[in-house]
Amino acid sequence: MNALNLVLLATALASALIAGLFYSYSCSVNPGLGQLSDVNYLSAMQSINKAIINPIFFFSFMGTLFLLPVSTYMHYSSGFSSRFYILLAATIIYAVGTFGVTMVGNVPLNDALEKFDIAGASAQQLATWRSQFEKPWNNLHFIRTVASVVSLILVLISCLQTVSPTKPID
Repeated sequence: MNALNLVLLATALASALIAGLFYSYSCSVNPGLGQLSDVNYLSAMQSINKAIINPIFFFSFMGTLFLLPVSTYMHYSSGFSSRFYILLAATIIYAVGTFGVTMVGNVPLNDALEKFDIAGASAQQLATWRSQFEKPWNNLHFIRTVASVVSLILVLISCLQTVSPTKPID
């Protein structure tokens, strides 16, 4: 096990954690939240948006954003290979489709929701806020989920290419 493989393994771990988080959120949390009343949905989303900002989440979310280009560069440094191009694709997909969509789409929606006074809102205001928030947020979440899963698949493919008792397969 050399540094190249250790970084690739850490990249795969971080990628798997964030893809798993987004996937599980899509399969369970979003459908569950969708069953709530407007006031409970908006309150729950405010609470979740606060709770997700923690070191464990940042390890996978930001760690993947850091490790993917590092791993890609390390494979570039060892010569052009299919692993380099696969990791480059994984990096671009994650940076744009997961990180970019989150920062440009989901975070501004979360920030706007955080400023909304749920307790002081009328039933009509709650319904309006939910309709302006839920569908766009879920659509953006779908994009970042697919992007993170595709990025993970590419990282796993590159991992499989490096497993060889004699030499890496290019």
